[in-house]
Amino acid sequence: MRRHFRRARSTGIAALAALGTLLAVLPGPATAAGHARADRLQRDADALRDAGVIGVAVRLRTPDGVREVTSGTGDLATGRPVPRGGFLRIGSTTKSFVATVLLQLVGEGRLRLDDTVERWLPGTVTGNGNDGRTITVRQLLGHTSGLPDYAADVVPRDRREYEAQRDHFYSPERLVALAMKHRPAFRPGTRHGYSNTNYVLAGMIVRAVTGHTWQDEVRKRILRPLHLKDTRAPEGRPRFPHPHATEYQQFTPGGPYADTTAPYLPYDSGADGAMISKAADLDAFFAALNSGSLLEPAEQAEMRRTVSVPDAPDQVPGTRAGLGLFNVPLSCGGTYWGHAGSGIGYVVQPAATPDGRRSVTVSLHSRPADQDTAVRQLRAMNTLVDHALCGISR
Repeated sequence: MRRHFRRARSTGIAALAALGTLLAVLPGPATAAGHARADRLQRDADALRDAGVIGVAVRLRTPDGVREVTSGTGDLATGRPVPRGGFLRIGSTTKSFVATVLLQLVGEGRLRLDDTVERWLPGTVTGNGNDGRTITVRQLLGHTSGLPDYAADVVPRDRREYEAQRDHFYSPERLVALAMKHRPAFRPGTRHGYSNTNYVLAGMIVRAVTGHTWQDEVRKRILRPLHLKDTRAPEGRPRFPHPHATEYQQFTPGGPYADTTAPYLPYDSGADGAMISKAADLDAFFAALNSGSLLEPAEQAEMRRTVSVPDAPDQVPGTRAGLGLFNVPLSCGGTYWGHAGSGIGYVVQPAATPDGRRSVTVSLHSRPADQDTAVRQLRAMNTLVDHALCGISR
């Protein structure tokens, strides 16, 4: 599923029909337009539930205020609703934070985007045609390196494998070594090809440059200055704080859904996707990123320098990739910036218009096993985001 524009943390598994609907609206101007938006937002959330997502949560911010809606259920065993303002595993949205740190380091003159991987991590990227001497930091951040994705070697094929492997921690070096067993997908710099290995290496480069872990630098440079008190860059086993919805993964088409709320450590512990946050914090982060509060103009321009993304059934046509961000067309004209994340049992999509006037975060708390259902759900999520950011009320 990493093939869709949200570049979510993919497994190719995920969803089931959900129960119940809850509308939760935060305080905001009680205008007719505001109520119409809430109605549209609720209908779009319910459409995701009807497409088989067990639990859905949406937070929309517009000039009229902030609204939240939920649909489905937060826990199949108890029937409790999806919590408002719950904690979320954000998966590959972590990459936007890590890219910001590296671009700040570029702005400080501590490394260059055109530095090679070999310069900072000598001997790490080698074998089977992979060569760190020919791959740059820019290519890592923009997924144009051609490096194979380690995820192919750790994503569980079934529930038994998931349960057997979920507590196995892999060091970044081990994950890169797994990727090096495979040949590159293409020659560096020739096209876009999403690979989690890129950001495992990016996290390692943060440490090589600063002497600190990527988690330390994210906390120091982003979380503390922006007062993102509900965002975690955890090390080791990433505990999931309460409240949160239960996450569910279907491992075989037509089969049962398993509770996969606990972290799957081979996949949920690195610079490519370990972070935990809330929708309000994600909104604050992307607002700061869009406004230029986190990067100097030169580095922000580099982050927004985009390349085309290969088409995929679950992707918005015309999507382009920057450095740690994706730029996606809107049906009403213009685009939005964001970076989705997904893992075993969840998908999250934060998105914001370039002017920062509108932003939305959608979280899905289940994933189905069959690809057709997954594509249908992701298209419904794309529609919700488009309606929310375009202000469509019908």
